[in-house]
Amino acid sequence: MIYNDDNVFAQILNKKLPTVIILENEHAIAFNDIAPQAPIHILIIPKGKYTKYDDFLNKASKTEICKFFMLINQLVKDYNLEKTGYRLITNAGKDANQDVPHFHFHLLAGQNLGKM
Repeated sequence: MIYNDDNVFAQILNKKLPTVIILENEHAIAFNDIAPQAPIHILIIPKGKYTKYDDFLNKASKTEICKFFMLINQLVKDYNLEKTGYRLITNAGKDANQDVPHFHFHLLAGQNLGKM
């Protein structure tokens, strides 16, 4: 998968598309999904150009990886989700129906999400 510099998340990072950022650090941002599938549906993306999970793990620095997951952990704390539960999802490639070629996680919570 080749990174597309014009994908929707790249446009958000480049301030070409507006979004309300919920949480940010030097390597990642989090914002609400425009088509939420649960009461809490937050997208977490790295600021670097990574297409999917394995691309991120193989190419990102240890600091980028750590800061990305620390941001997710902070969201879990901020929304008090360690008590109620949550789901983290990332889609990688065409068989997983990845829509945007920029690595991201979906954080879903706020209700019983059912079985996978």
